[in-house]
Amino acid sequence: MKETFDIVLLLALPASGKSEVRRYLANVPGTELEKDFHIGDTLQLDDFPYVHMMRRADDELLRLSKARIFFQSGDKPFIDPKDWGTLVHLLNEDYRDLMKKNVTETASASELLMDRIDAAGEKAGIAPRLAGLDKITRAAVSATLEREARAMLKEKHAAYPSSFEGKTIVMEAARGGPQGSAMPLKAPFGYQYSLGQMDPEILAKAVILYVWVTPEESRRKNTARTNPDDPGSILHHGVPMDVMLNDYGCDDMEWLEHNSDVPGTIAVTSGGKKFHLPIGRFDNRVDTTSFLRAPKPEWPAPRVAAVRAGIKAATDKLYSMQAAAKKQ
Repeated sequence: MKETFDIVLLLALPASGKSEVRRYLANVPGTELEKDFHIGDTLQLDDFPYVHMMRRADDELLRLSKARIFFQSGDKPFIDPKDWGTLVHLLNEDYRDLMKKNVTETASASELLMDRIDAAGEKAGIAPRLAGLDKITRAAVSATLEREARAMLKEKHAAYPSSFEGKTIVMEAARGGPQGSAMPLKAPFGYQYSLGQMDPEILAKAVILYVWVTPEESRRKNTARTNPDDPGSILHHGVPMDVMLNDYGCDDMEWLEHNSDVPGTIAVTSGGKKFHLPIGRFDNRVDTTSFLRAPKPEWPAPRVAAVRAGIKAATDKLYSMQAAAKKQ
């Protein structure tokens, strides 16, 4: 059996410590990463940059006295919650591009991004929105997004490896539903919906590393990490409180695990096929990871050891479950 995971879905509520876990793993030497965590050199995919760019597009539309097309307002949830599916389809495309090392040459990275968002939205059941803008408005939105869109595209292409041997793809996402919701969460909220929108090829290879926090702790850490001067940052962006309560007031991971027909897994149906994704929990209900936002020389050794032990316990479980499944 291969010693490293092909794909790790790093899932949790916002500010739970997902990006901090990624930061820690990125600083573990390659041989140790493989030996102790069953993770190879990591290739990162994340849907947050798309949320950020959709908000940037809305901000420009508002500046032009036009109606927003993605979010109810600057501090509220999606107008159409099926955009949770839009984000998954953008990740699916990023995964396929990564595996095929697709390099897209384009005169305008923002126009490419806008077309991609519309196409992903259609797959989620939403009619194209950016394509419906008048020519002058679209040109203004495109100009506003171009610098960041170009940087995103360059970063995407630069991440393509010469070989996938010894590599692990880490896909990060947060999902949930309104505070006080009954389970199971109704589509398009929650992990049941979003995982069901994932490419079957991803699901066939994936395990889930779930960073476990309470919604209350998620909200506390979200407030603590927020830097209003760095809204596009993976480590320091803040989620508006209305969104925290109505999109992330709870999540369905515990319900899905307890109701799976295979213990220790999340059952997901996609493309007409059922998958059982092993799940390992890293317990961060009492914050053990916020210190990882600081420069590495400032990381206290005892706290690093605690993070290491928690992640290792989760990934060891995932590896043993995956090994057992492959013997069947």
